[in-house]
Amino acid sequence: MYTIHPIDRDWAEDLESLGAKPKFWFRSSSQERRTMFKADDRGTGEDWAEKISCELAALLGLPHVYYELAQEMKQGLTGNPGVICQSCVSDSQSLIHGNQLLFQRDPNYPADGKYRVSAHTIAAVSDALNTLQAPGAQWMQDVPAGITSALDVFVGYVMLDAWVANQDRHHLNWAAIQEADSLRLAPSFDHGASLARNVREQEKIDRLNTRDAGYSVARFANRAESAFFIGEQASNTMTTFAAHIAFAALAPAANALWLAKLASITDVHIEAIIEKIPNHRMSGVHKRFTLAMLKHNWACLLKEVLPISQPSLASQ
Repeated sequence: MYTIHPIDRDWAEDLESLGAKPKFWFRSSSQERRTMFKADDRGTGEDWAEKISCELAALLGLPHVYYELAQEMKQGLTGNPGVICQSCVSDSQSLIHGNQLLFQRDPNYPADGKYRVSAHTIAAVSDALNTLQAPGAQWMQDVPAGITSALDVFVGYVMLDAWVANQDRHHLNWAAIQEADSLRLAPSFDHGASLARNVREQEKIDRLNTRDAGYSVARFANRAESAFFIGEQASNTMTTFAAHIAFAALAPAANALWLAKLASITDVHIEAIIEKIPNHRMSGVHKRFTLAMLKHNWACLLKEVLPISQPSLASQ
């Protein structure tokens, strides 16, 4: 089982304003970088979704922030479950979020928006990525040979999104790290809106057991939305699969390398990761549904059976 780290609320140095979840930063005397605690205050499974996605990213060799399960403590009493992660920037570095990068390239970009920003297009994001270097050496140790550019790496990020059904890669959930004159793509972070973690258990049971193809796990998984638009005039976001295919078309050699890495991952690897989540944090129903969805998405990615025109959840 994965370790659950107790985190005392009194350790908080400052609160984190970005995002909808309660978060705070703390630092122990032995740590070079600050650590964030992010609470799952509604009990919707964001903690286990974040941890599983992190471990799958590690199997792929993707540059990613490492998350561990945690438990908030308040004056000796148990508080919210959650996760912890160290900051991906040192004191000499700064994090430049996607909205800032896009605004720098286009002063008309709606940087103050967050969800469903139609200017958050494949073309705009890829143009911004082409101005960045790949992540620093500490993050690139396990990437497949031949992955060299920021766009190459980002193709891996959106492949992970399609695999885990991450619907939250909006312009505050990807970034660059700036140090002096260097501007590099940041590691992937914030995957908590993945793996259908907030779908009720009864619905998952029904979908696992149905004979109706229209209500199956596969049908559900195929409809996951991304935070990308095919163009500014589009009314709906693209599916996670469509976004992956669109980015993959911009770097086909890199995509082939990421898919080869994905193909090396077996059901045994996936099951081992899921089973290490303690049962009191992730029920057996959630585990079975998560495994079924990951296996389906894995197969779809390797076959690349879903076209860019696949309708998004919003259009259903």
